[in-house]
Amino acid sequence: MSIEALGATSGVPAGELALAQRVRQLQTLIEESREVNLEGATPDLASTGTTTGASAAAASVLAGTASPAGPAGQASTSFAAALQAATTADAAPAAPIGAQGTAALGGTGSTSQYDPLIQQAAARYGIDPAVLHGLIQQESGFDPEAQSSAGAAGLTQLMPGTASSLGVANPLNPAESIEGGARYLSQMMSRFGGNTEDALAAYNAGPGAVQQYGGVPPYAETQSYVQKVLGYAETYRQTSGAPSSMGVAA
Repeated sequence: MSIEALGATSGVPAGELALAQRVRQLQTLIEESREVNLEGATPDLASTGTTTGASAAAASVLAGTASPAGPAGQASTSFAAALQAATTADAAPAAPIGAQGTAALGGTGSTSQYDPLIQQAAARYGIDPAVLHGLIQQESGFDPEAQSSAGAAGLTQLMPGTASSLGVANPLNPAESIEGGARYLSQMMSRFGGNTEDALAAYNAGPGAVQQYGGVPPYAETQSYVQKVLGYAETYRQTSGAPSSMGVAA
């Protein structure tokens, strides 16, 4: 039976029937597409069973949240908007995971993913993992690709010459950067008699400045740096339950 004949029999305008028929066709196509995706183990559908994009628009019609047709058989504004939004959602790329990663891994990056490397490097060089954690937080905010205008790079912001002397071939590699930063901090700890503040000041301003002033030099940047690192370290201890200790590498 034609749309016109069916409309005459049922008393429903032909335009509405035509649109309703189109919606049913769309539903059929969506269901077929979902079945194919499920067979292919598409993560979004196979693991969650959720509908996205155009299927959401069709679902809204079925649920009555969007009207399939308005006066004179024209698609209503709400339905048209829903369909447009669904189509746009289907075409839009997924949000990338960035270093700040809260779409990804957390505003300043995921610190927990580096904890094993920090713990291992700290143990190898006899330094406090909390201080190494605080140093990385201050230096790069846990952004492995951080680079300064001066040329420092990576999680522990090693300068090219320092990185080379420490055997770090790629400062942007998290494992190498943490290893190199831990080793350098250990060297500064040994050089300044196990004094954490002096070692951190040397990391920031250079060992020559610390030696010249007999301790943390009177540089506002360096003094702030030391206090911030120690503050981050203490926060890390409180949240992780790590003990407060600082060894000196042999």
